[in-house]
Amino acid sequence: MSRSVEARRPFAPGDTGLRPAVDPWLIISAAILVVIGLTALFSIDDAGSSGFFPRQLILATIGLIPFFVFWRVNPAVWHKASWILYAVNLLLLMAVLVIGASSGGSQRWLGIGPIQFQPSELSKLLLALTLASFYANRFESVKKLWVFALSFLHVLPPMLLVFKQPHLGGVMTLIAIWLIISIVAGVPWKYFVVLFVGSITLGLVTWNAPGVLMDYQRERVIGFIRPDPQVSGYQQHRALIAIAGGKVTGEGYLRGGQKAGGYIPEQQTDFILTVIGEEGGLIGCLITLSVFGLFFYSAWRVAFLAPTLFTRLAASGVLGYLVFHTFVNLGMNLALMPVVGLWLPFISYGGSALWLCMASLGLLASIR
Repeated sequence: MSRSVEARRPFAPGDTGLRPAVDPWLIISAAILVVIGLTALFSIDDAGSSGFFPRQLILATIGLIPFFVFWRVNPAVWHKASWILYAVNLLLLMAVLVIGASSGGSQRWLGIGPIQFQPSELSKLLLALTLASFYANRFESVKKLWVFALSFLHVLPPMLLVFKQPHLGGVMTLIAIWLIISIVAGVPWKYFVVLFVGSITLGLVTWNAPGVLMDYQRERVIGFIRPDPQVSGYQQHRALIAIAGGKVTGEGYLRGGQKAGGYIPEQQTDFILTVIGEEGGLIGCLITLSVFGLFFYSAWRVAFLAPTLFTRLAASGVLGYLVFHTFVNLGMNLALMPVVGLWLPFISYGGSALWLCMASLGLLASIR
């Protein structure tokens, strides 16, 4: 049986659970990205003794647990347990709205002892797995409209729960996962044209409906269209100053002036690229982007060579949300996109984000 036909089967026949050696470049490139993030956080700490570096080092060590769990578990297990994963996803997101901790006008975190956990991050991986299982179970009917409509109903509950937090960037990521997996599954393009027209209409209604969007969300969009360097466009204005100030070779490690002055809010998370650009210059940014390119190519090979339809779709979903995060984060830092609070994979500070990346890496390694 050819690989293309075999890839459309929900399970590979004769699957013994044995897996080939892990692609070394997949692991090496991810490890380099983590080191780049730790290096940037150490530089931020040097300017203000904020303690991001040691905490991120501990979080990265803890992240080995989800990595090994998803690496050692056969992907077929996730396929068989898809409805359990879907229920867990919804329960965690609902728990956030009931007992979650609030910060900055958003209610996104659950406390587990001393650790703050963000279920909306895990939701991305769980949605990729459950949606992949949804399409794998219906691969013979994937070109029918009712399957595409059901896939939207599959995505809608977690999307609404994340929107309620509110977390607009998280909602955008879940939509991206749905579209990417649907495309790879073979949904006809004509459905996406209708979806695009409907999305524009819904966007206009949402923008004009009172009470749907938070004031700060509107300000971010308006600030992107008509930026004010002293108000809504302050973060991106300072980010551009920092990145442009690095020029070709950078100001030198630990010597970033914008970083030392604390001019860029959330520099350890959404705007960590400004540290790399200011202190490493164009060369530092290109090295970072090259490592991302190596990682994404290795992840694409995992999806392309996946032995079953489920693993191909799951790997495509994982690759899709990591690429989406990277693309949007770079756009935010370069003032090419509105600020929507999406971190840079493996590099930005934060336990939930890093653990999601480590779990995603483990799943890709398992499929490989």
